[in-house]
Amino acid sequence: MAGPAARPRADQVAAVAALVEQQARVLVVQATGWGKSAVYWAATSALRAAGKGPTLIVSPLLALMRDQVAAAAQAGLRAATVNSTNLEDWDQVFDDIAADRLDVLLVSPERLGNAGFARRLPGLLGAAGLVVIDEAHCISDWGFDFRPDYQRLAKTLLGIGAGTPVLATTATANQRVTQDIARQLGPQALTFRGSLARSSLRLAVVPGLGSLQRYAWVADALDTFPGSGIVYALTVAETERLAGFLKSCGFEVAAYHGGLEANVRQDVEDALRRNALKAVVATSALGMGYDKPDLAFCIHVGSPSSPVAYYQQVGRAGRALDDAVAVLLPAETDEQIWAYFATAGVPDEQRVAKVLAALGQKPQGLVELENATAIRRGRLEGLLKILAVDEVVQREGSAWALTGKTWTYDAARWQALAQVREREAGLMRAFAAGQGCLMRFLQEALDDPDPRDCGRCSVCTGRLPAPGAMPAAERVEAARVFARGQDVVIEPRKLWPAGGPRKGRIAGCSEGRALAFANEPGWAEELLRVFAAPDGPAPAELLDGVVGVLGRWRRNWPTRPVAVVPMPSAQHPQLVRSVASHVASVGRLPVADVLRLAGPAPNADLASGATVAALNKALVLAPGAEVPAGPLLLVDASYRSGWAMTVAAALLREAGAAAVLPLVLHQLP
Repeated sequence: MAGPAARPRADQVAAVAALVEQQARVLVVQATGWGKSAVYWAATSALRAAGKGPTLIVSPLLALMRDQVAAAAQAGLRAATVNSTNLEDWDQVFDDIAADRLDVLLVSPERLGNAGFARRLPGLLGAAGLVVIDEAHCISDWGFDFRPDYQRLAKTLLGIGAGTPVLATTATANQRVTQDIARQLGPQALTFRGSLARSSLRLAVVPGLGSLQRYAWVADALDTFPGSGIVYALTVAETERLAGFLKSCGFEVAAYHGGLEANVRQDVEDALRRNALKAVVATSALGMGYDKPDLAFCIHVGSPSSPVAYYQQVGRAGRALDDAVAVLLPAETDEQIWAYFATAGVPDEQRVAKVLAALGQKPQGLVELENATAIRRGRLEGLLKILAVDEVVQREGSAWALTGKTWTYDAARWQALAQVREREAGLMRAFAAGQGCLMRFLQEALDDPDPRDCGRCSVCTGRLPAPGAMPAAERVEAARVFARGQDVVIEPRKLWPAGGPRKGRIAGCSEGRALAFANEPGWAEELLRVFAAPDGPAPAELLDGVVGVLGRWRRNWPTRPVAVVPMPSAQHPQLVRSVASHVASVGRLPVADVLRLAGPAPNADLASGATVAALNKALVLAPGAEVPAGPLLLVDASYRSGWAMTVAAALLREAGAAAVLPLVLHQLP
């Protein structure tokens, strides 16, 4: 694989020997680029030569699986994959396994939830000569990237007989995670752990930049950094915005995230590998295992939730280079994200009780269960995955059902996990503040047995990579012009949710517009100030921005609005009214103040059906209100689920309005 001059490391030889000669269970914790995959390719080759069955590898990301298929071919092995994107290939793959034509089968953890795959799994395990759990930190509650589906599949794989060797590998496990994985492997597990220092990486932190300055810094850096690399962002929307800005500056870049079609993601991966792109602006979906040995830089726009996650992502760079750059640009919104991740994945005891009570009546599909419990879809799916790992619930066709196993809320476990997450966030806060050698900091966060100052990072040297502490002023202005010129489209909801008072298709909102989405850089600082301050009129700069949005939007109106309707607001009545009044004044339109609040707003955690039911009582037309018949601009301060404006629009339409066009300051994710 590595050429005639290559020599294996001592721990590689020892790990392969343990797998092949002792049929042992082995955990390898080594730095990215150390050669963990060479262990399972070498073991597979030896075991296949001895007449053993194919290797079964569970791998958490499609990008990683594609690289592993290519790497297997380079090692002279025949490999195939079973995942959600190649359903049409499954029969051929399983036929090849049965006919002993494959050496390696890679599967994604979500496959265990597929009934067709679950039926085949016992046969696959019975025939396997080696089982590999790659990126094994994902099976640990304590891992930075814990995934219930992954742990669930891992439990099944680890339940095989003692005669089949098992290998677990990761580059991102501290002592607690290492011990947890070893515990899951069994009491006789062998652990090979080495130093996690990366001598080729020059780490740097550039603090104190605003959102527009971070965009400009990245653009200036792409002008100066050699080679190609990855720019990491924390959200899907951020990858698209930042990629759009960099393209406007003339760079060959592409966005990459889990929302893209599989073939698009593969095209982007291949283009970066060929250096056809200067950079890919990616979420963590382009993280574990992506193999480009000459990747020259990683830039983070915003901080991941832990030093371990950060180490994992910067590990993509410099694998075959003597010098690569990894730069963190902390964001003012990082604290909010860390606070979320401190409790993410921790089940709420009361919500679990609702789910179990509902399923105690009968098996239910996801929509039924959402309506029965009033728990939002995303939270409900997360709870079901955790309960499935604990074997309390199971899938029965398209429905979820109880297994009969009792579930007890393990308060100590979940409290400890929340504390670990909070401690990791605190470590990331200290790392972003540059409190000591950055590489040593990451080593200590990972419980590296040999942490040392690197002598290369921005803390050790006192030097920042170009463009230094501050980007060029003209680039900052270019970022501002770009960001404020983007249209934020509000897509109307199409169907009323089940379980609510309204049924069928929605005759309510048309397509709308927002001044800004989430924490996008054009208006982030101005909106933060407005929403953090006591309620009052909108500042002139935001009002001018709203008029700019209307100027671009009006070209798409089939008919000009005839009036402006302010949404009734318990939190921001002056803010909403000032925007509505300004828009009406500029457009020479009347303000139709026809909506009222007759009750409290619903809790933000309610499911959609319950939310609409509550809004249907809370929002009413003012007594004796005369609703104009033409199209109406419906103005509000913010927009999250969209149900409040949708219910308000339905009321206006039922009162005779021809159309309702939402206009808001801030659309929230």
